[in-house]
Amino acid sequence: MDRTATDTPLGLNRRRLLGGAAAAAGMAALGPALGAVGSRRDDLPAAICDMTALQLSRAIRSGQLGCREVMEAYLARIERFNPLYNAIVAMPEHSELLSQAELADRDLARGHYRGWMHGMPHAVKDLADVKGLVSTGGSPLFRNHVATRDSLVTARMRAAGAIFIGKTNVPEYGLGSQTYNPVYGTTRNAYNPDLVAGGSSGGAAVGLATRMLPVADGSDMMGSLRNPAAFNNVIGFRPTQGRVPHEGSDLFLQQLGYEGPMGRDVDDTAQLLATLAGVDPATPLSLRDTFSGAPPMAEAALAGLRIGWLGDYRGYLPMESGVLPLCRGALGTLEDHGVAVEDAVPDYDMARLWRCWLTLRHWALAGGVGALYAQADKRAQMKPELVWEIEGGLDMKAVDVAAAGVARSDWYRALLALFERFDFLVLPTAQVFPFAADVHWPRQVGGVDMDTYHRWMEVVIGGTLSGCPVVNVPAGFAADGRPMGLQVIGPFGQDARVLSFARAYTGVTPWLGRRPVLREA
Repeated sequence: MDRTATDTPLGLNRRRLLGGAAAAAGMAALGPALGAVGSRRDDLPAAICDMTALQLSRAIRSGQLGCREVMEAYLARIERFNPLYNAIVAMPEHSELLSQAELADRDLARGHYRGWMHGMPHAVKDLADVKGLVSTGGSPLFRNHVATRDSLVTARMRAAGAIFIGKTNVPEYGLGSQTYNPVYGTTRNAYNPDLVAGGSSGGAAVGLATRMLPVADGSDMMGSLRNPAAFNNVIGFRPTQGRVPHEGSDLFLQQLGYEGPMGRDVDDTAQLLATLAGVDPATPLSLRDTFSGAPPMAEAALAGLRIGWLGDYRGYLPMESGVLPLCRGALGTLEDHGVAVEDAVPDYDMARLWRCWLTLRHWALAGGVGALYAQADKRAQMKPELVWEIEGGLDMKAVDVAAAGVARSDWYRALLALFERFDFLVLPTAQVFPFAADVHWPRQVGGVDMDTYHRWMEVVIGGTLSGCPVVNVPAGFAADGRPMGLQVIGPFGQDARVLSFARAYTGVTPWLGRRPVLREA
């Protein structure tokens, strides 16, 4: 979970948001991407909802499409498919959203352009607040909680022109890579609604894959931007630690989870990152450098790149049959383009990394939600996995947390040694393919019993604990059509380089273009 229910969003005004160097750079970079005003309407895709976010942005700015027209198209699509897939929740009345779209049209007619998301329908992950919308975090404790202010990332998207049409569904408190909760129910996989969507940004990923959203924000503590992206064949990017400011009650020690972008393609993902990223004075560990990867992005030159294949850490991680060969095979296309792919083994005890993860996660959740747990009536409404996490941290010793900090630092140093030999490190995004939607979590993987509700996603903790940028890119599909992804880890701070590689990878592989065949309820 990347934000607890006890966190209080920061009130940020528009001048402060747009005054930063990162925001200015993002808007400046967008200029060429928007294209010339007056382009022919017949250059557009046949369906509004099939347009990428940047195509949509260009069409709105140039007057090819009106904001009301766009809103009508998206609301119609949501009305048609959301009853089954359950990706978008807490929606205002359609009439209110159409009124907001008409206001955006009038602003544009008067020459007031809000930003690249001007008039764009957007749903925020239900772990971040949107002023005036119900904000539950998937918890029955907050079923009727209406946010009184925007979170930091929400405020940045609002300043860029987004119209908030609701929230995207999450697991309770964002815990677990399976998006179900007692408030809104289960979100279902875009490629097969009988299967899980992944999580915790499950609603965001499914909203993208089903074309009910043009672009999506998410957050990631234990793969929550990466796992649902893999399970729904879209792009999910966990930025370098500090790239997107992390707000919360603890601004210094708690650095496991934070927000990031998701998209149907890499350019959309990079453009949203340009909006979310940038230093904020209220978050002292936010990075001071400027993210320079907003579109139009240059693709990385593939020839000569060196990829370290981490795989299953030489047999340490159990995997469902078919995951490893599919993912390793996906790199074959890169080898055809001059990329060298070699096995990479970090000089590290991977069991130590899991112990480090449990310690830091227990500590974070006990500190963040422990006050609610202490109230018996509220504890009774928490799912068992959350209670287990909190109880694991209640009596934790300071020396245990300190030892976990050293273990995390040693892990970073082990990856740093690998980056002396390799440009990027790659491994599967999940240890299993999407499973049945009525299963809370796999009890066994590759014949090995899972001893916790999240052990089946151990493959993502290396990226999290490194603090390095990690992108999920599609790896292809199992024989029965279930999607899978690859995690690409780059050196700390090199977000633009990782996204540039992802753009080149998706340019020479076919899977991002494989659309789901949608069903209706």
